[in-house]
Amino acid sequence: MKNIVFDLGGVVFMRDPKKCTEDFLRFFSFVRNEVMPHFWNEYDRGTRSFEEVKEDLRQWNNCEMAKVEEYLQLAIDKQEPIEATERLIEELKEAGYKLYVLSNMSKEFIAFLRQVPVYRHFDGEVVSCEEGVCKPEKEIYELLLKRYALEPHETIFIDDRKENVEAAEQVGIEGFWFNRKDLPGTIRELRSKLLA
Repeated sequence: MKNIVFDLGGVVFMRDPKKCTEDFLRFFSFVRNEVMPHFWNEYDRGTRSFEEVKEDLRQWNNCEMAKVEEYLQLAIDKQEPIEATERLIEELKEAGYKLYVLSNMSKEFIAFLRQVPVYRHFDGEVVSCEEGVCKPEKEIYELLLKRYALEPHETIFIDDRKENVEAAEQVGIEGFWFNRKDLPGTIRELRSKLLA
């Protein structure tokens, strides 16, 4: 294995629920659903604007626009690295792996995440809002392989959504499901697999 590809949300970054109010968590509870709302997928795809998605969220949550604007900005600002993943990324970089990002992410969110120090470890990225295509669509995986001349059999993709992992496997990339509910076990398994 030479190339390690990371999803961002839920794998490298997340909001700490302990630092969020119950109301805030309820407001964005759809992000934990198996299927995302259409408007959020389109926001990640880059075909729905920040202003449009604010109106979508106002309707979805049946609330005032002032609350939407406050909570959406908080949703961006509260993203922070998952410490265990951050340490693993540093170890993998030191071990000589090439590290990449493959993420469904909107323009405002990715602009914030690119400023976080852990992001400097990545050698390349494919982000949905800039490509007009989202996981688990086959084209986004093929784009990553082509852009960075990666061999699928030398590449592993880590994601917290099983359908995205399975889609990577369909193009010959090894998939790894990142189980956030067992973070210590997941990190231990990855470390054993990649750094043993």
